[in-house]
Amino acid sequence: MKTVGYAAHDAKSPLVQYTFDRRDLRSNDVAIEILYCGVCHSDLHQTRDDWKAFNPTAYPCIPGHEIIGKVVDIGSEVTRYRVGQQVAVGTIVDSCSQCDQCRMGEEQMCREYPIVTYNGRDRITGDVTYGGYSKHIVVRESFVLALPDGLDPALAGPLLCAGITVYSPLRTWNAGPGSRVGVIGIGGLGHLAVRFSEGLGAHVTVITRTSAKADEAYSLGADDVLLSTSEDAMAKAASAFDVIIDTIPVKHDISPYVSLLDVSGVLVIVGNLGDMEGFNTLPLISGRRRITGSPSGGIAQTQEMLDFCARKGIVPDCETVAIQDINQAFERMERGDVRYRFVIDMASLPTA
Repeated sequence: MKTVGYAAHDAKSPLVQYTFDRRDLRSNDVAIEILYCGVCHSDLHQTRDDWKAFNPTAYPCIPGHEIIGKVVDIGSEVTRYRVGQQVAVGTIVDSCSQCDQCRMGEEQMCREYPIVTYNGRDRITGDVTYGGYSKHIVVRESFVLALPDGLDPALAGPLLCAGITVYSPLRTWNAGPGSRVGVIGIGGLGHLAVRFSEGLGAHVTVITRTSAKADEAYSLGADDVLLSTSEDAMAKAASAFDVIIDTIPVKHDISPYVSLLDVSGVLVIVGNLGDMEGFNTLPLISGRRRITGSPSGGIAQTQEMLDFCARKGIVPDCETVAIQDINQAFERMERGDVRYRFVIDMASLPTA
């Protein structure tokens, strides 16, 4: 299938329109016309080859892994989807399906490494995968998600990465009625962590450096705000949380947050902080506290999250942009000039 997208051809050039071929449908494939695609900070990093030490970019690179679209064709063995149905695709498009993690529905933990939606390698052909900044995509049926009725397709895209990245640890660590959740940062991931925690019935506190964020936090559904710059407030909040979700995507000292955890509490890091400096382990030992990380979630859990959002009326705060404005959106995202996520409307992208 010949289609068109926006691609980076090297680490320093802007994304430009690019015509390319999607693979022919296999018997278990779904062909999707992309209607909307969320803009993730990972897209910016990958196109600029910021991760070349462990995940070098193969150019041309077409990013995008927060995809909403409609089915335009199906393979002969496809049973779950029909032409015209609205669907979604997230950060992974295939896995081995045989290892212990895949069998448990944790495809994002595939022992052979999951096939990521872009800058990955097709499991069968070895071809580079191209993402959602394009008019069409072809995906194995098992990795396509149903978009529930009532979930706005123009707003749902960021749920496929930002959303599942914070939903998964909340579910893994049993956030719900009676639990106390802290959320550090209220950007693209953090604002959804607040809404999910509130929707799950937990008591949720936004942990922030500035009181200027208080009104914003309460408007998202937070019950309380804790100023991390206030020594008195932090001391009073000792042992106050069962789960803390740290969404800050840059290197910072996590030590002040450890003592906020109650016995057996867990601090979950969902932003890539890189190499960390050492810190005092005594609070971990004395309180049986834990520090862990979490990537995204498996396909079943991602579908659960979409259905949960439809029931609860949860969507991210988004600003819609045309694909032709993606380079300006990258610039604005880099300086934090968005509340909270960009979504690309693909209507203006021509058919190849």
